[in-house]
Amino acid sequence: MTMRQRPVVPALTFGNGVNLVNLFELEELARKKMPPPVWDYFAGGAEDEITLAENHRAFQRVKLRPRLGVDVSKRDLSTQLFGQEISLPVLLAPTSYQKLAHPEGELAVARAAAEVGTIVVLGTGNYYSVDEVAAASSGPRWFQMYCFNNHEVTEKAIRRAEAAGCSALVVTIDGSDRRRFERLMRRPLVVSPQLGLSNLVGLGLDDTLLEKEDGINKWLSTLVKLDLTWDDIAWVKSVARVPVVLKGIITPQDALKAVEYGVDGIIVSNHGARQVDGTLTSIEALPEIAEAVDGKIEILLDSGVRRGTDVLKALALGAKAVLVGRPLLWGLAVGGADGVQRMLEMLREELDCAMAQTGQTDVKKVSRSLVTIRKY
Repeated sequence: MTMRQRPVVPALTFGNGVNLVNLFELEELARKKMPPPVWDYFAGGAEDEITLAENHRAFQRVKLRPRLGVDVSKRDLSTQLFGQEISLPVLLAPTSYQKLAHPEGELAVARAAAEVGTIVVLGTGNYYSVDEVAAASSGPRWFQMYCFNNHEVTEKAIRRAEAAGCSALVVTIDGSDRRRFERLMRRPLVVSPQLGLSNLVGLGLDDTLLEKEDGINKWLSTLVKLDLTWDDIAWVKSVARVPVVLKGIITPQDALKAVEYGVDGIIVSNHGARQVDGTLTSIEALPEIAEAVDGKIEILLDSGVRRGTDVLKALALGAKAVLVGRPLLWGLAVGGADGVQRMLEMLREELDCAMAQTGQTDVKKVSRSLVTIRKY
């Protein structure tokens, strides 16, 4: 072996003895483990799923421009978000019904995040409450929330999250229920009442609906305010005691609105292409948004991240960190907490390798000069 040769990093071995080398292989194994309706719910997107396919493909049009002659023997993958140190710029996104992927659901995901040293974003649609997750894991956590038609109920949900140690609130602003999710129109997912939304029980809502068939959907459709306005955001900001992050920003105009209304951060996201087909992908929208915001608030990105090089490209185009949603479900389905942790380790290894190969030593110093964008 010459001085410049390095040993090949081995594949990650899961508890069942399966060797996996990337997230695409993890996805395929997870697909085989899930019942078809559950897989459709997790994997599907709106209408023709054109944007769903483009979400990752768009990363391929962002080309890296390696810098040579740099001492990359020491590389720092850690960063900070609102004063919280994390070991790599990858967070676990909020996803609903994680218990359909694994019995331990959010408990397993939170333990994996704590083990790796990153943030888990718990969601309104979780089975286990923020209190239960806090008792099971000491790692950092945020809470993704929807607003309700009743401000008193919404404030109770906020206070519960804050009391459980959630250090930021993520408000989903693109959560309209008027979407055409054609996979589920053909093969509906029937959610058991046993998958009740624990984070919302006891807030003064009609909890008896949760005991009835299809009660969850009726409960949400009658009580959750999905079509938010900037007045709603201003109200949340006025009552929150922790930073507020808006998830679902895809234009510089809305990013500037977020700055105007005093939010602390945004997540550039098309909701994993689950809301409307034909939108910009997140990575395509990011450069213009980052230029408009000009460092005034924190910028994160989700939708389509599948490789460590994707993370690096997002950092170069202006994101402080990224979130992964579907990949955490794949890891969860294949191996519970261990599977989620190993998914994150795959991304860490790929990001570390990409940094070494492109002359980068610190994720906090990655600049726009590292990439160019092809228009095809």
